[in-house]
Amino acid sequence: MNKSLFNGTGTLMRFIWRRDRLRIPIWLLSFAVVSMVTAVAFTDLYQNAAERQAIAETMRNPAMTAMVGPGYGLDNYTEGAMMAHQMLLMTAVVVGLMSILLVARHTRSDEEEGRIELIRSLPVGRLSTLQSVLLVMFIVDILLAVTTGLGLYALGISSMDLEGSLLYGAALGAVGLFFAALTAVFAQLSQNSRNTVGLSVIVLLLGYALRAIGDIGMEALSWTTPLGWVLRSEVYVQNIWWPVWLTIGAACLLAVLALYLNSIRDLGSGFLPARTGKAHASPALQSSLGLAVRLQRTGLVAWAFGLFLIGASYGSVLGDLESFFADVEIMQEFLAAAPGSSLTEQFIPMLMSVMAIIGTIPVLLAILRLKGEEKNNRLEHFLSRAVSRNRLLGSYVVISLFTSFIMLSLAGLGIGLVGNAMMQEGLPLGVFYKAAIVYLPAAWVMTGLAAALIGWLPKATGVVWLYLVFSFTVVYLGALFQFPEWTEKATPFGHIPRLPVEEQNWMALAILTAIAAVLLIAGFAGFNRRDISN
Repeated sequence: MNKSLFNGTGTLMRFIWRRDRLRIPIWLLSFAVVSMVTAVAFTDLYQNAAERQAIAETMRNPAMTAMVGPGYGLDNYTEGAMMAHQMLLMTAVVVGLMSILLVARHTRSDEEEGRIELIRSLPVGRLSTLQSVLLVMFIVDILLAVTTGLGLYALGISSMDLEGSLLYGAALGAVGLFFAALTAVFAQLSQNSRNTVGLSVIVLLLGYALRAIGDIGMEALSWTTPLGWVLRSEVYVQNIWWPVWLTIGAACLLAVLALYLNSIRDLGSGFLPARTGKAHASPALQSSLGLAVRLQRTGLVAWAFGLFLIGASYGSVLGDLESFFADVEIMQEFLAAAPGSSLTEQFIPMLMSVMAIIGTIPVLLAILRLKGEEKNNRLEHFLSRAVSRNRLLGSYVVISLFTSFIMLSLAGLGIGLVGNAMMQEGLPLGVFYKAAIVYLPAAWVMTGLAAALIGWLPKATGVVWLYLVFSFTVVYLGALFQFPEWTEKATPFGHIPRLPVEEQNWMALAILTAIAAVLLIAGFAGFNRRDISN
């Protein structure tokens, strides 16, 4: 019997919803709650127009434009304009990451693990699997847009009307659709899930960097990425809808391309040519460390390139800070609180804290890859040979620790090299490098926490990602929202001295390093005691 290309799509969609019955609601609820809490916090912090205009003046600088986008509505900085300016871009980046992970999980990952081959043996169409994923993501992003938009409107804030709130949610949903469709295309081009996620994340990070450069002087670059498009919606200011429709249109074209590529390729193959392997394996592959490096090499290189590029985009705006704020009275008062430090020096720790947390993502991915290998039933093969559990876990720990050094180094060098090139009176490169590398103990604590979870609670390794999100929230938004001091101290990143403004705190770094060591020891002990999943 001839089967339709899309036969069984509805059944597969229900299967996807069943598998992600917790994951998808958590994502959606998180976006809606964070958006609403942020909007309320802005209202509580800045209760009159004078206070809002004062903070608007601090946003009129290239560094903030590079970080959060152009400041539409700064002349009348209402709660809505503030919300869209400071939160839309950052939230859109996380929405894009959500779409990348969900689509890769249900396309290339399932194909690698043989699930799609099993599904294809049933009476389903050739394109049903991919179409079901795209339709589910369409529904997810529609729900994201509606729940976020109506949630913001329900707060009853005068400057956050229904149209602006729906446009805010629609902008997030459109970005999610775009990166879902883009990941579906890369799933056809790549031969494994690692490359699919890696290429998609590179486009996401590259888009952020190009938008940053474009927003501070080369606007044409901002039009090369949907992150730049949706910011032109001027949410809560002009409420322009066509950039959102442009993003959705581009997503539809990518979805059609993905379906076409899926229809003409063989299962298990990819269109990007695979490099011919060597006739004999490298001696490095004979060790667990060498094999682990080889498996993660492409992804780590992509993250390294992305971190350096983002650092360079931030560094490109440092040259304008001093002259920009020369006549801004509120910034002169701010500088008086830190005598002896220039505005550039005070911006460095803020930038480095964000870069350090972003740089911790590949650090965690490196060590949690071991959990993925266990999930795919590959660890028993290793342990059946002359490889101890300590050696196996140690290989991934070493990669994670080394990755933290590389990522932080490149972040500091990216900001420092480009920043000095833009400043008339540059700072020693060591100032930038020390401000970045000082975050190593915090990254090591995150590695230790991941190792401890792998050793004792392997099913709860997702907690480390929640902790990283918490760290980003309290470090990046803590001062803005006036969180209690203990919230910042509840994360390792909150104990790092803010070089070069603050003095080096060797005791805090030593304590964090000791905590990381204890967590790693606990991880090794647990990994040696527990059963390996089969």
